[in-house]
Amino acid sequence: MNLIDLRSDTVTQPTPAMREAMASASTGDDVYGEDPTVDRLERVLAARLGLEAGLFVPSGTMSNLLALMSHCERGDEYITGQLFHAYKYEAGGAAVLGSIQPQPIEMEADGSLNLERVAAAIKPDDFHFARSRLLTLENTMHGKVLPLDYLAEARRFTRQRNLALHLDGARLFNAAVRLGCDPQAITRHFDSVSVCLSKGLGAPVGSVLCGSEALIGKARRLRKMLGGGMRQAGVLAAAGLYALERHVERLADDHEKARLLGDGLRSLGYRVEPVQTNMIYLQVGDRAASLKAFCAERGIRITAAPRLRLVTHLDIQPVHIEPILQAFAEFAEAQHQIAVE
Repeated sequence: MNLIDLRSDTVTQPTPAMREAMASASTGDDVYGEDPTVDRLERVLAARLGLEAGLFVPSGTMSNLLALMSHCERGDEYITGQLFHAYKYEAGGAAVLGSIQPQPIEMEADGSLNLERVAAAIKPDDFHFARSRLLTLENTMHGKVLPLDYLAEARRFTRQRNLALHLDGARLFNAAVRLGCDPQAITRHFDSVSVCLSKGLGAPVGSVLCGSEALIGKARRLRKMLGGGMRQAGVLAAAGLYALERHVERLADDHEKARLLGDGLRSLGYRVEPVQTNMIYLQVGDRAASLKAFCAERGIRITAAPRLRLVTHLDIQPVHIEPILQAFAEFAEAQHQIAVE
């Protein structure tokens, strides 16, 4: 059965052309700084984001961790969102491995952090407290794009309070495509940016941390410490370069598929949140496990969550929309029959 996998955009498979680029990549020992393809990926993406340098790492988790550990010392604090990946979904690495204290704050409905709440969380210069050093934002957050004027306000805010500003930009290019802007319109506000290659861009592995030469120099040493130094990594970096060259503009197709799917689900009576990028969120409540099993029988993979996330990506085709909607329609009808009986 040809499965339709809506769990995440991390499930994408490398395209045949991407595999060819990987197979023909020039390689060297990147720990020695001798892999030309890794070097090119780091330089190309840093330049594209308007930052001085880049560092190729195995995962977004490591990229964010390196950013936190490079901005903060032991006993420092980073301020972040309660539901942001750098706090909730990365195994507590900053605290466990960096001895950095997180200060989470409830996020707003649009994915932003209220800067007045952030201001209230900043610690006084007093030895009783951890030293507030860094604010992190996430874009996109639950598929929502942070407005450019908010980013400019956050930049002014952090400069006035002597905080660094880091962006978890795992889906940065989704945000840029949605806004119709150059990525630098977003990244110019940040001291460091983490970008995933293995989500909507469709590469099999990897993220890149970009920032100043000094910050990336520190992060490179920490990458080795954390076991992230790779040898002939150009095979992987080639996939990232291919994705940056050919898979950015096509993200608009994923957004359109998500819009169509969201509109269809809404017409079936499901409570669907507004769709901005490649994510659809809908409320299914205590029916989540039953819906997951029902869809699995029809070759559709989803998670089991009351607030269900469906993600469109490179391997979800327009022809998949109708069978997905059909499955959700049949499930709704089955649930209605059970309620009637």
